[in-house]
Amino acid sequence: MLSRVAENIFWLGRYLERAEDTARLLQATSHVQLDLPKSVRTSWLSLVEVFGEKTLFSDLYEVPDERSVSKFLISDDKNPGSILSSLTMARENARTIRDILPQQAWELINGIYQYAKDESHRGAYKKHRHDVLEKIVAGTQSISGALYGTLLHDAGYQFLCMGWHLERADMTTRIIDIRTAGLIPIDTDQTVPFENLQWMSVLKSVSGYENYRRHTQGPITHKEALSFLFKATSFPRSVGFCLHKIEHCAWGLKKSKPVISEIRSTRILIDETNCSQGPKKLHRFIDDLQKGFHRIDNEITKTFFNMY
Repeated sequence: MLSRVAENIFWLGRYLERAEDTARLLQATSHVQLDLPKSVRTSWLSLVEVFGEKTLFSDLYEVPDERSVSKFLISDDKNPGSILSSLTMARENARTIRDILPQQAWELINGIYQYAKDESHRGAYKKHRHDVLEKIVAGTQSISGALYGTLLHDAGYQFLCMGWHLERADMTTRIIDIRTAGLIPIDTDQTVPFENLQWMSVLKSVSGYENYRRHTQGPITHKEALSFLFKATSFPRSVGFCLHKIEHCAWGLKKSKPVISEIRSTRILIDETNCSQGPKKLHRFIDDLQKGFHRIDNEITKTFFNMY
């Protein structure tokens, strides 16, 4: 397989996953507000900080309110991490490798891109946001199913899966980091009772709430939620599961030892972490994990795309 093709299909996976996870995050944030009293409000700016785009947002918008943040993350083409931008890049990567993509998958990718291009601006408004985000999540899920069911499971598929799971692991850690960044300010007696709602929001944003209850068969706690999201080997959106899948994909590729070494170094961080740690240590731990993801991405690029 040409390195160009391998890189395009890897990034196709990453951009599709990024669009889906951003939609899930916005859905969960919108839903948690319905369960909170009017005196307790979520910080919409913290969602921008999750994506590391606070400076860009400040340049484009005056007030970090719900509508501005929603527009920035859903339909603003000036934001390279918006859903529209992610789906635009996913379509572009798919277009360059149409000769190896099944026709059904290409049509689904093109279809969800066209929908986002025409309708994503409606997501800035509370009245339409749920429908827009539901359509995005359903569309990306359909693409994933089509690719799994129709794409030849050769080296190309391994690169696609590596992109999917690396992006998913990165996004899961960013979503967890909302808790330490102050999605809801819980430093007052008034907001302490709503701490469980925060963790419910985090779990729902990765479609993990029902799976968590089934896995733990108990109430939502700080320690158990973190353990589930970092270490659960049976939950497909936990960080540990994603890293295991990336390693499994890498084993099927030539000259993959440097990549596997980086993956295992990052997995050790998860194995050794204490899931009852406080917000500051958790934030530092997540920073270390994201640095690990960056090293994995660099090693994949150096090993496969520059010489594969």
